[in-house]
Amino acid sequence: MYVAKILITLRKTILDPQGKAVEHSLKSLGYDSIKDTRIGKYVELKIDEKDESVARTIADEACRKLLANSVMEDYSFDVIKSEE
Repeated sequence: MYVAKILITLRKTILDPQGKAVEHSLKSLGYDSIKDTRIGKYVELKIDEKDESVARTIADEACRKLLANSVMEDYSFDVIKSEE
């Protein structure tokens, strides 16, 4: 069993209105040193495979086919062996 820990973020060229709203709120709370805020998604997948390379392939395919919008988002992931 493996766990894929996936981080999905908007590409740098895409406007992030949610990030801007959070940044504005943080600045209104006095955090003036914060200069840029981007909001993303974090996903964990438990993958029941014996081979790490197969688990990596499954995680990558899940990101490409469903989890991340390839036009607007980038993704990265790490696959670790689960204790289960």
